[in-house]
Amino acid sequence: MHDALGPLSVTPVTHSMPMAKNHRSDRSSADTASRPSPSTVLDRLASGPSRASRITHTEHLPPRAGRHAVWPDRIRSEVVAAVQAAGIEHPWAHQARVAEHALDGESVIVATGTASGKSLAYLAPVLTALLEGSEAPNGRGATALYLAPTKALAADQRRSVKELSQPLGNAVRPAVYDGDTPFEEREWVRQYANYVLTNPDMLHRGILPSHPRWSSFLRALRYVVIDECHTYRGVFGSHVAQVLRRLRRLCARYGASPVFLLASATAAEPSVAASRLTGLPVVEVADDASPRGELVFALWEPPLTELHGEKGAPVRRTATAETADLLTGLTVQGMRSISFVRSRRGAELIAVIAQERLAEIDRSLARRVAAYRGGYLPEERRALESALHSGDLLGLAATSALELGVDISGLDAVVISGYPGTRASLWQQAGRAGRSGEGALAILVARDDPLDTFLVHHPEALFDQPVESTVLDPDNPYVLAPHLCAAASEIPLTDEDLNLFGPAAAGLLPQLEAAKLLRRRTAAWHWTRRERAVDLTDIRGGGGSPVQIVESGTGRLLGTVDEGAAHTAVHEGAVHLHQGRTYLVRKLDLDDSVALVEEASPPYSTVARDTTTIAVLETDVEVPWGEGRLCYGSVEVTNQVVSFLRRRVITGEVLGETKLDLPPRTLRTRAVWWTVTEDQLDAARINPEILGGTLHAAEHASIGMLPLFATCDRWDIGGVSVPLHPDTLLPTVFVYDGHPGGAGFAERAFHTARSWLTATRQAIASCECDAGCPSCIQSPKCGNGNDPLHKRGAVRLLTELLRTAPEEPERK
Repeated sequence: MHDALGPLSVTPVTHSMPMAKNHRSDRSSADTASRPSPSTVLDRLASGPSRASRITHTEHLPPRAGRHAVWPDRIRSEVVAAVQAAGIEHPWAHQARVAEHALDGESVIVATGTASGKSLAYLAPVLTALLEGSEAPNGRGATALYLAPTKALAADQRRSVKELSQPLGNAVRPAVYDGDTPFEEREWVRQYANYVLTNPDMLHRGILPSHPRWSSFLRALRYVVIDECHTYRGVFGSHVAQVLRRLRRLCARYGASPVFLLASATAAEPSVAASRLTGLPVVEVADDASPRGELVFALWEPPLTELHGEKGAPVRRTATAETADLLTGLTVQGMRSISFVRSRRGAELIAVIAQERLAEIDRSLARRVAAYRGGYLPEERRALESALHSGDLLGLAATSALELGVDISGLDAVVISGYPGTRASLWQQAGRAGRSGEGALAILVARDDPLDTFLVHHPEALFDQPVESTVLDPDNPYVLAPHLCAAASEIPLTDEDLNLFGPAAAGLLPQLEAAKLLRRRTAAWHWTRRERAVDLTDIRGGGGSPVQIVESGTGRLLGTVDEGAAHTAVHEGAVHLHQGRTYLVRKLDLDDSVALVEEASPPYSTVARDTTTIAVLETDVEVPWGEGRLCYGSVEVTNQVVSFLRRRVITGEVLGETKLDLPPRTLRTRAVWWTVTEDQLDAARINPEILGGTLHAAEHASIGMLPLFATCDRWDIGGVSVPLHPDTLLPTVFVYDGHPGGAGFAERAFHTARSWLTATRQAIASCECDAGCPSCIQSPKCGNGNDPLHKRGAVRLLTELLRTAPEEPERK
């Protein structure tokens, strides 16, 4: 089941991907000198004929020298001295440019590679402003606000700022303000901290609704730092864009007009994305002047097993098991490493498997590997972060919570279990290793999935293509409406405010009044309810209250799961992992938002199955594709989880299926869809007996390939295929955004349809399986158990469809 071209030759290719930082290493020179090279480490991992064949390609990125500059004259000498005391004699050229723009009062985004010193680029002007503000005779002095997408990153940044600003004394008073901040500390933060580190959630729910208590802070706000801003995409990014507009509105009422300083991994059109996020003109600095150590990047495909899965398809060894092996091998070699995993369950599984295998070699090594994921309690997260910083942990299996900029110096290797959805995230994760300018190893382990299989056999799609543009839509009415309500509850909303919130705002106000959420009084719109307006929405896009996971025998809270994911993650009979322990869900109470679990040791994992129907509400735009049509518009999706499969952990073998009785859920969203005619089916030799399987296979593969063209994840989107859809009266394939109101992914699919479906056809055709497998047309989340599917029919149909396809539809 290898790509038809066979494994590509392992040829060194020179690329310019930034990967280093201008700070001192936390390793001694003797330790650095004794470490094997990344190539040597990879050779040891791949020793043996069966393992060496798993590497389909190796990319060698050579080291690169840095380019220094001098700080602008307006950076205070005390700040320059503090930076030098931290071991940084001169800034990189891009750091100096960012500081210059910030001092000129221009909002700026620094979009350079991982570990290129983005933090220092914005900290130098921020610390200068805070130092000058502390010398003012009256008032609080200047303040700054730092926003991070995760609590871990905010806590890590506070440590860095505190260390860097220590020579400045009491002039810089950093403090974290988030859900973990003790109640007794919050008043001190509001009154005295001048560098407040928080996240968009706390800004939305805690700071903005309580703005009178934050008035002195907001009145003096000079800078707003938005770190890792490339993560603000889709629905979450659209919500954050509106939260920032509410912040700007309140600042203006208090007489402040802060400058926005944004930091992003390398991204396409960073200034465009930053402007869309903030609503302001933003200058970009994207020329990375930092040095980089050697990076060896291997693409790794797990082998086929002797087992057969659904419909007799061959089964590959799971990426989870393969990643656990690699993490074990790296730990045995004494390499400090992280494996990035796409799911919480996957992180737990990899840690457990690695610990078991290490215990067989040396029991002391088993204690030096752990899991890190969202849903842990605050004290658990802090302990793991500290152990990783100190080196007590050698290996960590982590979700993307540790992708986002946590300063982990001296890592030797990164193992990425499954393509993370975008090239930007791939490089962000790979850049966690070699952060002190040392050589590093990165390995991408392919899942049994169309996109992963395509990428490990087409490395040019990873290494020769630019990173993606960030997709977000602040005008999404499902996003905008609750923020208009929140803004009105903070300060009554006037007609002059509407320009700030975008062109769709004025049209939504009558609807909000009809729903008795807002009321017009004289010249302003007022919030009418007793409850808090910010409780109308979850800016992470989940909606509803998180479901608490409780141990039934003790009543102990193990963690939480988003309400939207509860039906698939903690249904009755689901296997749940937490801190290396396995639990079975005994009861899911949706009314009380509680899942009761008991510790158990089942030899399987569970995967939920669902059914989906779709109705077209409105077609916004359509173009002819030969006799068929390509369309984009609004749809309503009805989904119901109906059963779950039990699979062996290592092999993925299906052991059985259990029915579930859960209520259906409806979703109004945006979709792209294409239709085909009888003549096109005849030309492609598609008869009625194979039509359903043909469309179904094309749908699965196209969903699997869309993340290559849009900044989405396979789990952000869904699809439906119908041999005769009642709204189109033709065979139709839909791909839709999995968020209310849409997230911009289906729109991106519409505008790149020719390229997207061409890659889809190529992925199916090049797979060497006979009748379809997880590497081409089978889907891990198919509600119909991957039945029916017809691989050859899908190839013929897509060939016919693309034969008459127009050029990419132009953006309106």
